[in-house]
Amino acid sequence: MITFEGSEGNALVGNLVGDTAAPVVLLLHGGGQTRHAWARPARELAEAGWCTIAIDLRGHGQSDWVESGNYAFADFAADNAAVACQIEARFGHKPVVVGASLGGISALLAQGEAEEPLFAALVMVDITPRVEREGINHIRGFMSSKVAEGFGTIEEAAEAVAAYLPNRKRPPSIDGLKKNLRLHDDGRYRWHWDPRFINGPRPIDNGRDDVEPRFVAAAQGIDIPTLLVRGRQSELVKDVHVRDFLDLVPHARYTDISDAGHMVAGDKNDIFAAAVAEFLHNFRHDPEALLSAKGR
Repeated sequence: MITFEGSEGNALVGNLVGDTAAPVVLLLHGGGQTRHAWARPARELAEAGWCTIAIDLRGHGQSDWVESGNYAFADFAADNAAVACQIEARFGHKPVVVGASLGGISALLAQGEAEEPLFAALVMVDITPRVEREGINHIRGFMSSKVAEGFGTIEEAAEAVAAYLPNRKRPPSIDGLKKNLRLHDDGRYRWHWDPRFINGPRPIDNGRDDVEPRFVAAAQGIDIPTLLVRGRQSELVKDVHVRDFLDLVPHARYTDISDAGHMVAGDKNDIFAAAVAEFLHNFRHDPEALLSAKGR
């Protein structure tokens, strides 16, 4: 385990896998997930010669629930910037960031608004500055539906997840779901994340209409090697959003993974990991080539 300090002095807990002398890949999960979502990709990338660090974002998993209740995109971006600086100080180089959904868009915001590069390269997993609003509403509807009530059993939570992801093959065991739930004093299981992430004074959708232009402007400022990985069945990122992103970041590479939805790494982990590994291999051997729109 490894711990970093967020922008408000909040503890951010992570797992480190691999050789600490190797280049670092920082793995940032999506909203409502934990660092454990990256367990398999982290091992595979470590075996390929990278040092992987997967952290729980603020208010998630074992990381602090911030006293301020600040969970807007800019707050996650500020944490990302703080962690990147600490990684560079500890390990001697900037990390490559692989961010899914919230992790990806908050990393883009941090990098695009920074005066100096924070990251060595950026992989965005099924997220773009502009997304399908109906998809956002669907995800937030699921996340908010049991915030107060919770679940009587882990099996009940598993049924809720299965109903939300009907095309996802059910895992043989529900043990992994335990990492996403907390047993409260009333005997009910509730999601591991701070409820104020959804309904607090500064929730994740705070100023959504105002922040989208910031995402667009941040994308235009991205000058590091970048890869967009989309699940072809994504409810958030449609073809029009991909084209828009590639116009904003002309040098970005793009991979479309069939039979995968928004939860790309979980839906098709082998294909996802191979796409990321190929990009990282090319980055390690010729990063300058990834800054050219030619061959994209």
